[in-house]
Amino acid sequence: MSELLEQAGQARPDRMSQDDVSVITSNKMWIRMLDPRVRIVSVVAFAVTIVQLSSLPLLAVSLGLAFFLMTQARLPFWPTAKRVAMMDGFIVFLLIMLPFTTPGQAMFHILGFAASFEGLQKAIIILFKANAIVMTTLSLLGTLEAVTLGHALARLKVPDSLVHLLLFTVRYIEVLHAEYRRLRTAMKCRGFSPSNSWHTYRSVGYLVGMLLIRSFERSERILQAMKCRGFQGQFHILDSIEFTRRDAVFSSFASLVMLTLVALEVMYGPVA
Repeated sequence: MSELLEQAGQARPDRMSQDDVSVITSNKMWIRMLDPRVRIVSVVAFAVTIVQLSSLPLLAVSLGLAFFLMTQARLPFWPTAKRVAMMDGFIVFLLIMLPFTTPGQAMFHILGFAASFEGLQKAIIILFKANAIVMTTLSLLGTLEAVTLGHALARLKVPDSLVHLLLFTVRYIEVLHAEYRRLRTAMKCRGFSPSNSWHTYRSVGYLVGMLLIRSFERSERILQAMKCRGFQGQFHILDSIEFTRRDAVFSSFASLVMLTLVALEVMYGPVA
């Protein structure tokens, strides 16, 4: 909990470097000028297409396309690499275990356990799929502001409750982090020093409980204030999102690429 709140607090715009700000606010890159709705639909369609593939050459091509999108989006290299590595960290155990748990032709033995070629191939397929989907998502959606993403989801007829949840989370995550900092400061003023003891565990439990209680109370006050201002459970979208010729060209090209990948998969089947 504390690590998530610390990371949320570190993601504030005033803590970003000038280079990051200039990259994010640049409007001279075609991929950042696409209709947000087109980008959302493209990511979903690409992810569905990638999941259907099982040919290593086709997956390698898909990974190359995802990397091309990342270069066009001009994402900062090291922060993006860290995000991709974090995703890989979740599946690394699965990738290591697959060669030893999948029956097939043995390549080598470790402590009496045989590593099969089929298991290694499955692990590589999963790795390619996961990285291609994540890199495409970072390229097309990671460059969108959260509010713009929420408006685009609303225009795509996503349920209002989900859109509201996203917008409120973006708006009040910093408020929650500020509340956490105040509670931590109060604990330090009382001489709290974390250690591997029951007192520390109990104190952290109290901290989480108080944070939840104060967050609930804050949400009640915010709701009452919004009702006093005429809020009736719906945000009025005032943006000017338009589908342009650039969006049509990108949609046509993306559709052609995805259909080609599926057609090659059907024609030739899985190719190692």
